[in-house]
Amino acid sequence: MQEDEYSETDLEDALIRHLETFLLELGNDFASVGRQRRLRIDDEWYRVDLLFFHRRLRCLVIFDLKLGRFTHADAGQMHVYLNYAREHWVQPGENPPVGIILCSGKSEVLVRFATEALPTKLLVREYLTALPDEKVLAAELEKTRKQLESRE
Repeated sequence: MQEDEYSETDLEDALIRHLETFLLELGNDFASVGRQRRLRIDDEWYRVDLLFFHRRLRCLVIFDLKLGRFTHADAGQMHVYLNYAREHWVQPGENPPVGIILCSGKSEVLVRFATEALPTKLLVREYLTALPDEKVLAAELEKTRKQLESRE
């Protein structure tokens, strides 16, 4: 492997670390429960990328990071994780878990067909693999600055 190359596992680990740090910096609502949390179903092991507890929502939040585009199989996998979490990890008095799939691309139609009638709360969101255009980024920063100033 050349110096500037990386494995998919290395990239996934780095993204998970950054996502975990970002969520914890959002404030006191997210509490980290685990990274690469293992679960066993029958004779097979699976790993949940990130597991958090959201204090205000009083529920577990499962994050699954996908390096490629969203597929219908991703929704099925998350549905399994959510059902497992509800049965094995949720404590009395907590709300049902929520799943968030982060992917590099998605089709809104496929997301709707794959998640619409599921009884579990499942969100699919894209992450950026490159910075947006400079003008778009500057406009977003200005919008955020104005929102913060209006709160003061």
